[in-house]
Amino acid sequence: MDESLSSAVLHTFSIAPKDIHTYSPLVLAFIGDDVFDLIIRTIIVEDKNEPVNILHKKASTIVKASSQKDIFEAIADELTEEELSIYRRGRNAKSNTMAKNATVSDYRRATGFEAMLGYLYLTGQTKRILELVRLGLERTDKLPHHTMVHT
Repeated sequence: MDESLSSAVLHTFSIAPKDIHTYSPLVLAFIGDDVFDLIIRTIIVEDKNEPVNILHKKASTIVKASSQKDIFEAIADELTEEELSIYRRGRNAKSNTMAKNATVSDYRRATGFEAMLGYLYLTGQTKRILELVRLGLERTDKLPHHTMVHT
């Protein structure tokens, strides 16, 4: 079995793991945003070799706050109590920033979704992240139509 990316980073750079409960929800969202972005970019790049500006536009439509909110709502009934708790902490966190072209409600829900992904990433639950993202993308039809999602 492969080591999770987060564990491999800690090991490679000799970083001691920290208690996950000491991270603020906004820190979890900070890393979760990039985890989600990396998954989406990987799917898009592997789907079709296109100019970078086209790839960026495709990724941007999926990783924007309103899409993240839609994906969260599509998978909410599949989440554990722990995952929902992390989501709520992220959603309710007071942030000094706002996403462009997003409502406050969508932005807060997207932050909760990102916090949950960050938590799962930092706890080495890569398989769970991929399961939830796949399910959310399938239920919301967020992927380009020629992209096949394999189960």
